[in-house]
Amino acid sequence: MRDGLSYEGKLYSLPFYAESTMTFFRTDLFQNAGVKMPDNPTWSEVAEFAAQLNDTANGTYGLCIRGQPGWGENMAIVGLLGNVWGGQLFDMTWKPGYNSRAWKDAVKFYVDVGNKYGPPGMAGNGFNENMALFASGHCAIWVDATVAGGFLFDPKRSQVSDKVGFAQAPIETWNKGNGWLWAWALGVPTSSKHVREAKQFIEWATSKDYIKMIGENEGWLTVPPGTRMSTYDNPAYQIAAPFAKPTLDAIEAADPIHTTRDPKPYVGITFATIPEMQAIGNFTGRQVSAALTGKTTVDAALDMAAENAERMLRQAGYYR
Repeated sequence: MRDGLSYEGKLYSLPFYAESTMTFFRTDLFQNAGVKMPDNPTWSEVAEFAAQLNDTANGTYGLCIRGQPGWGENMAIVGLLGNVWGGQLFDMTWKPGYNSRAWKDAVKFYVDVGNKYGPPGMAGNGFNENMALFASGHCAIWVDATVAGGFLFDPKRSQVSDKVGFAQAPIETWNKGNGWLWAWALGVPTSSKHVREAKQFIEWATSKDYIKMIGENEGWLTVPPGTRMSTYDNPAYQIAAPFAKPTLDAIEAADPIHTTRDPKPYVGITFATIPEMQAIGNFTGRQVSAALTGKTTVDAALDMAAENAERMLRQAGYYR
């Protein structure tokens, strides 16, 4: 996390909380069906479980995943699928990979399982909507941010707090790039007129003392995860948060550099750290959403996404 917020060895902001990706599932539903979630599932296995556990008559959906369009919404999940199906955002010549066989297979899988086993209106669901669905008992499986563990295991905020299991994010034909690496961090803009006070606040809000205060007063489940090794060494946190070790494992396994099956020119897992990525990702997210809702085909959506990305990179001078 420190490396991800640094440039040339200089730290530019401090993480308030940080995350990777995890598979959450309902232990009671799995037990009743006589199936067991592996510690390291594949997406194909997740789809099989979703098919078995999908129970729309009783308002339980086999699989909840993000459908809301956006570079940090549906493309966060879809980017992971692209990786584990053996694809990449750009090849070594910066040609987009969206229209590759790997990406098309991954997105066809996403659209298929989403429409078969996802909740109605999936195209409008992001992290918060899916967390509300899972916490209220409407999801058998949910793949999303590790930070959700603190909410789902909290009986004050989750109706299924005693029925939550967890595993690593799914892989498929490739076993890397299945979990993102993300931090919500605090920094001070150069325009600030209160740099000293801002730094004092940031140092306090990301400190061991702050985490201890939250743990002792609000409960250890609610402390900001993913930022300090001392949190994961704390016996009180380990007891309260059974997802602590798997979260740490997921964060430490997330590698923004060695991610894809084939070499890539960019740093990043679900996005490339280039100025053009937000616009490229948002456009692609809208195309994927259109495919999910049946307004276009997956092939047509990803062909358009690749054409748009190539046009933007050409205008930005990536090609000679």
